[in-house]
Amino acid sequence: MDAAAHGNLLKKRLVIFGCGYVGSALAEEAQARGLQVTALTRNHGRALALRAQGVEVVVAELAGVDWHAQIPDGAEWVVNCVSSGGGGVDNYRRSYVDGMRSILEWAKGAPVGTLVFTSSTSVYPQDGGVWVDETCSTKGATELPQVLVEAEELLRETSARAGSDASSVAAVCQRWFILRLAGIYGPGRHHLLDQMRRGETQIAGRGDHRLNLAHRDDIVAAIWAVLEAPASVANEVFNIADGNPATKAEISAWLAGCLGCASPSFTNEAVRGRRAVTPDRMISSAKLSARLGWSPRHPDFRHGYAALLAPDGPQAG
Repeated sequence: MDAAAHGNLLKKRLVIFGCGYVGSALAEEAQARGLQVTALTRNHGRALALRAQGVEVVVAELAGVDWHAQIPDGAEWVVNCVSSGGGGVDNYRRSYVDGMRSILEWAKGAPVGTLVFTSSTSVYPQDGGVWVDETCSTKGATELPQVLVEAEELLRETSARAGSDASSVAAVCQRWFILRLAGIYGPGRHHLLDQMRRGETQIAGRGDHRLNLAHRDDIVAAIWAVLEAPASVANEVFNIADGNPATKAEISAWLAGCLGCASPSFTNEAVRGRRAVTPDRMISSAKLSARLGWSPRHPDFRHGYAALLAPDGPQAG
């Protein structure tokens, strides 16, 4: 980064809501770039780690309003990457819908420059091995992903109302982006690898279904791509995936070869608890690549897991 670009970033303020796995990596890079970073988290352990690296931290529930007075409004960049905080639909709604509503209410004090929401490709119900892009419908999404659709719509509709009648509805942001993330993995987050390291011989789900993955570092790079996008790019939905889906059986077999163990079998159940098994489809992130030049540094599972398996590779997030 040249001196002029670094100087411009020094003037910007980034607020990260729900600063967990992805948000912490984003905060670290933002600090390295010279930004002023404020993070909201409900996790006290995470708060200690963030403060240790010099991040300004507010510990609170995003869905509440107590934090509004603790975080000055009018930030140039805001990223909402909150997680569910639990598997039930009530926790989903509180984190995603009520959390988004709280952010939008806070932003009425002074409009945000760019607001990014990290959603999920789970909002797509498509099955049967088809390619899925941002034009595909989210109608028919199951109960939990439907909550994410509600949060997305809340952001779209609030911004649209502000744009059409600014005299009665306060503007909340100059532009927004929704990033629908595929299955997240990376340092400290590699569930399938952990299962196999523990010697589990049967894995939940279907071995013939494709996994669509996105490495944490590629997600962070995608967030930067939209934050720094030219003004002509605004109010867009982008999928984030490595673009090279592989079946769960193929990934497991490759990992087994690396670990020197037998390939596991699969339960092949249709439902695990309250959650349906992820449909078999292939997520395309070609739109983000075409519009903003983003490309994954980990273009497939082999590349991403190889870094995690390396003796000196990152093992903790």
